[in-house]
Amino acid sequence: MNRMTIIKLSIGVVIAVALAVLPLNSSPYINQQVGLVAAYAVALLGLGVISGHAGQVSLAQATFFGTGAYTTAIFTNMGVPAVGALVVAFVIPGVFGLLMAIPAVRLKGHALAMITLAVSLVADPLARRLGWLTGGAVGLRADLGRAPEWSGLANDQWRYYVAVIVAAVAFLLVRNMLHGKVGRRLAMVRTNEVVAQSMGIAVRREKTTAFVISAGLGGVGGFIFVYTTQYVSADTLNFLLSIMFLATLVIGGLRSLAGPVIGALFYVYIPTLAGSVSPEQSSLMYGLAVVLVVLFLPAGIAGLFSVRTWRRLLRRRQRSSGGDTPAAADADRPFVTPPQ
Repeated sequence: MNRMTIIKLSIGVVIAVALAVLPLNSSPYINQQVGLVAAYAVALLGLGVISGHAGQVSLAQATFFGTGAYTTAIFTNMGVPAVGALVVAFVIPGVFGLLMAIPAVRLKGHALAMITLAVSLVADPLARRLGWLTGGAVGLRADLGRAPEWSGLANDQWRYYVAVIVAAVAFLLVRNMLHGKVGRRLAMVRTNEVVAQSMGIAVRREKTTAFVISAGLGGVGGFIFVYTTQYVSADTLNFLLSIMFLATLVIGGLRSLAGPVIGALFYVYIPTLAGSVSPEQSSLMYGLAVVLVVLFLPAGIAGLFSVRTWRRLLRRRQRSSGGDTPAAADADRPFVTPPQ
């Protein structure tokens, strides 16, 4: 076990202990805020799968998020237990995503982006019109997340633990997927579809799979949202929320597992910080952050914690100062032909 692995494990243990202790010493408001971070982080994780790793633009993540939220509320009010609601909140948006992806991946260009844009624009007004099912503009309440007596926890503490555990499991599963064959195939599709096809990779199938996983994770994020807040409205389907999801993911990092967490923290807490100055400054802070990240941090804020990023910056600094010798410069190029 090398030094970097030990450092990562140590950081992981510290974070896990801090998350385990936090709800026992914090207010219900803070516990709910962390639950919202978990909900948005899972939704951003799904968006990262399709946009970051598969290289496709999706503008419907809020639609899947809201679909999962409404599904959770509706099935919970029908008497379905929370575990069953979680499964359905993953399956229904996933099926919805499959129906969208099948025709989209057969078209070239930005067909997926256009289809997701159209669906996202329709979802909010449709939910408001289907009042008999969605509660219309009022929304739906859902009575779930009550702490069992044997736990000895308050309701907000129980909901906190459930939200964090579900999010942690989602991140672990996606991490294992992206570090395996699926992740390598998606990377090839993102880099060059022609080369991927020549290597026997079914490009359409990989895109469809990524989109279904992305939609399902969006639904899981919606489940955590309702489990935490006990409420859902048509605002969870709003097109602007999809734009904010994409913006915060860019800020956090498109292809990093830490990126969705950083983006979710940014989305939940920036309005709070801006509200202490002026609520109108929130959008300005989002826009300014996106511009700065695109200009100076192409890998997002998560890139600041990457050893590879710092090594690249160090090499650039050495080259700009003339500190690289020819041998050192060649060492950075693995396929340099030796002098004859």
